[in-house]
Formats: sequence, C-alpha cells, structure tokens
Amino acid sequence: MSTSPYSSKPKGGFLARRRATLLASALALGVAGTLGVQALTTGATPAYAQSSAIAPQAAPALPSFADVADRVRPAVVSVRVKTEATGPLAMGPGGPGGPGGPGAPGQRGPGGIPGLDQLPDDHPLKRFFKQFGQGDEQQQRRNPRRFGMSQGSGFFISGDGYVVTNNHVVANAKEVELVRDDAKTTLKAKVVGTDPRTDVALLKVEGDRKDWPYVSFADNKQTRIGDWVIAVGNPFGLGGTVTAGIVSARGRDIGAGPYDDFLQIDAAVNHGNSGGPTFNLRGEVVGVNTAIYSPSGGNVGVAFSIPAEIVTDVVAKLKDVGVVERGYIGVQIQPVTDEIAESLGLKTAQGALVAEAQSGTPGEKAGLKSGDVIQKVNGETVAEARDLSRKIASFNPGTKVELTYWRDGKELKTDLTLGKLPEQQQASLNSGDDESESDAGGANVKLGIQVTPASRVAGSGDKGLVVTGVDDDGQAAGKLEQGDVILEVGGREVTSAKDVTASLDAAQKSGKRSVLLRVKRNDATRFVPVEIGRG
Repeated sequence: MSTSPYSSKPKGGFLARRRATLLASALALGVAGTLGVQALTTGATPAYAQSSAIAPQAAPALPSFADVADRVRPAVVSVRVKTEATGPLAMGPGGPGGPGGPGAPGQRGPGGIPGLDQLPDDHPLKRFFKQFGQGDEQQQRRNPRRFGMSQGSGFFISGDGYVVTNNHVVANAKEVELVRDDAKTTLKAKVVGTDPRTDVALLKVEGDRKDWPYVSFADNKQTRIGDWVIAVGNPFGLGGTVTAGIVSARGRDIGAGPYDDFLQIDAAVNHGNSGGPTFNLRGEVVGVNTAIYSPSGGNVGVAFSIPAEIVTDVVAKLKDVGVVERGYIGVQIQPVTDEIAESLGLKTAQGALVAEAQSGTPGEKAGLKSGDVIQKVNGETVAEARDLSRKIASFNPGTKVELTYWRDGKELKTDLTLGKLPEQQQASLNSGDDESESDAGGANVKLGIQVTPASRVAGSGDKGLVVTGVDDDGQAAGKLEQGDVILEVGGREVTSAKDVTASLDAAQKSGKRSVLLRVKRNDATRFVPVEIGRG
C-alpha cells in the first residue's frame, strides 16, 4: 500500500526534512564556490566548461594608421577664410538676422523682419533691431560691406611655407589664416594663385621661416584600387581629424570640369575636409579632397580627390607665374560611341570625334575637319574625348604636338603648334521663331522629323535645316530637339528635306545600320548617331 509523503510522519516531520534539503543545497553551493575560487586563482577551467571552451589565439596582424598619422599630421592645417559677402542681407525663415540655411535662402519680411512693421515705433524689439541695422534699409545701404567666414583644409608642400588647398575654399578671400595641428599656432597666409578648372589653389605663409614640416606627392602610377588611404583635415571645424578607407575607383568623371579624373575613396570626408590631403600608407599625398557625393549632406563613403599628378602640374605653374596656361587646339569634340564607330568604320569606340574645327585655330590651320577622330597625341593613345582634353591641357601654349587621326577609313597624321586656351565663353542661346515653310522644308519619315531651312528661322544661321518637330515614336526621338540645326547627314551637307532622304538612302544602300547627323545646338556643334536599319 502506498502512502502519501505528506500523510506519513517520520521523525522530525516536514520541518526537519526542509532543513535537510536546505543544508544539502548550502553544502553544494559551498563546494561550487570553492571550485570557482580555485578556477580563478589557479587558472583551471571548471569541469562544466571544459568541453566547450574556446582556446585563445594570437590576434591577426591588422593595419594600424597611427604611425603614418603621427608623421603627416604636423604638415596639415585648417584653413580659415574671411570673405566679403555681396547682395542683400539673407535671413533665416522667420528669424531675426543671420543667414538662411544652406541650400535654402532665407525669406525676408517687410523691413527685413517678418511682421516688424506692425510693431509700434517705441516697441523694445523694433528699437533693438534698428539699433543694430536690422530692418533698417537705409542703415544697410549706409553699411553695404559685410563679411563671412568659411573653413577648409590644406597642407604644406615645402619647408618655405607653400600650402595647397582647394580653389573653392579661398574663392573671394579677403584674409586667410592657417591653424596648425596643435590648434595653438595661427599663421597669416596669402593666395599665390588659383585654378578654378581643377579646383586647386596655392597659398604662401607670411614670413621667412624655412623649416615648416611638409609632405611630398606620390607617384600615382603605383596607386591601385583597393589600396589603403587616410584623409586628414578639418571636418566641421574640428581640426586634426584622421579617417581611413581605400581607393574605391579611379578616373571618375563627376561633371565638375573639363579635366575630371578623380580618385574615389571611401574614407569619411565631410564639409571642412575640402583641400585636405589623402595619404597612402607611406605618408605620400595621393590626392586632394575636393568633393563628396551625399544625398543627405553628410558622409556616405563616396568622396573624390584630385589626383597627385594633376595637382603637382598645376601647383608648379601657379608657383611660377600665378596662373595656369593650357594648350589649345580649337576643336569641339565629343565621345565616340559604338554607333559612331560603326558609322565611321572604326573597329573600336575609341578616340575623340571632332564635331567642328573653329575658324582660325591651330586645329583648323592643321587641316582638321568635322568627322575626324583624333586617336593619338605624340604617339600616346587617346582613350576618349576627355582624355584628349587632359593631354592637350598638360602642354604649354606654343608646344608642337603630333596628332594621329582617322578620316575616310584611313589613319593620318598632322603636326600643329598649340595655342593658348582662351577664357571659357558662355554659349548664347538662340531661340528659333516658329518655323517658316518653304519648298525645301517638309518631313522625313525615316527619322520622324519636320525640318525647314535655317535661313528661314531667325537666329539659326544660313546653313542647314532647323528641326521644327520631332515624332515621339520616330528614330530621332530623344536625340534631336526642336530648334536643332542639322548641318550634315552622313557627311553630306543638307539644304532641304530631300537632301536628308537622299543621304539616308545612300547610307542604307552601303549597309550601314546608323548614320551620323552633324547638329548645331546652342552654338555648339556635335555629331548625333541615329539608327536607320539596313537597306
């Protein structure tokens, strides 16, 4: 017969059994505590952990940037620039005085302060702003000069005090101060010269000191995608900041200028890093930080540096004469696409296509014509249109160069003496009037366009055909626009819609899948490839 443990009554009863259980637990804890102390004091692993213990291993050799940072930081400076502001005082939305937020100019109420004119003349707030010139247009006219401050970074490149930074950091500078890495030494500097096309500027510290710590430029032929780099600079005015990353791309064209050839890095670069150096692990400058890609305005790991080879060339010219003079051919060029290459009989889409040789320029005098493809400069291959611009710009005016080019299925050569690149001119926009019909006008079904002679449209010149309509479903859709002037089709000048049709028919009969249209738009001439299919 079974009995319930609660119904039986052994000696000592329930309380005695409870005491025995607690005593046994206390003894077990005591033993475990003793083992734990022993494990801590002797290094022994508790029995329960022996089967799952992870043995420590030697730490892998990770890269450290401390040594190179220590070496180069004394040569890096923060650049503080005092600039003179122009135009009316900007105000934050609904705020009294002060600038509006970046990218969003402040709004301005009557008298400079929203609602200020509604306050009585003896109101303390109105008297305060009038006292300091806010809301008083006459006071602002009496004191038109106002100054602002901007910040960036830079670095010494010589012991006698030459410093490199960005052009956009010191643009319109009235005063320039350099703050060294110790944040204690402030130096006065002057702008020696700037080059807006590459965004490089050269400064010189005032005084005769010859032993400033400086850094050297790298040979970027040895810089590879994936190499470690560090950026040193003055982000957000903090100064002396070091970030690390890798070279994530080379030869980037971001549309900043005609000579774009940026290194892309993923080291953190922010506002204030502009003009600061990017170093390799040998402490050599591989680039000058100049731009970031950022939808939010902050670092997203995509930054761009001007390569060392471009900076050294520009700095040498700024140091010698204070300006950069570049060689000049005098031709409008464009990239060679697969369609263009096929149309011209080229095996590869390589080189720079001459859209127009401007009258009186070295290129025109050397015999270059629209439709030529420049393939080499002094025997060096021209990869694409921007490559030609960079190569020619690297020469001084007056330099003789040999150009290799493609024309009518043959490779030809010519020698020319480079001219001086003129100041960039703004292309004027010629807006055509409504089309004027003539017997030479009409439609071309194959391209899906309407044309009329240029001589009939004010401001379009006297050569070619003005595009007056483009069919959204036609072959020229997305390639031609209303107002474009078609000068040639397939290398033939056109003066009527019939000429266009005849040129297209000839191209099809020769087995071409596309034809080149020489088109003028906004005073710039270029070639436009349009597919026509085989005949």
